[in-house]
Amino acid sequence: MLYLNLKPVLEARQIVKPYAFLVKIGIAPHTAHKILNNDSHVMRLDNLNLICKALYCQPNDLLVFKQDANNPVNETHPLNKLIPKIEDNNWQQQLKTMPLDKLKQISKLLDQTENQE
Repeated sequence: MLYLNLKPVLEARQIVKPYAFLVKIGIAPHTAHKILNNDSHVMRLDNLNLICKALYCQPNDLLVFKQDANNPVNETHPLNKLIPKIEDNNWQQQLKTMPLDKLKQISKLLDQTENQE
């Protein structure tokens, strides 16, 4: 089953009040509540578009696949690429404790990447 996994992207964007954020970008309060509680079985594309624009991401950054025991898919199915990988990286904490010279190196790398796009 596909579902939206907003938490990692919201954390990366340092959004601490997801409900207020969703309502502010134009999603109805009732819909925002359903999205955040993974209680939404239907996702309007215009809402997905609003979320992706506001979070500067693409749908694949938000969509996650979880195998359904009653209706499994073959292990080679492309949907399996959307199964989240467990990552123990807390990159925000790493940035807080990183020496200034390393932060400058990362900044240069980001500038180079931005210029290539």
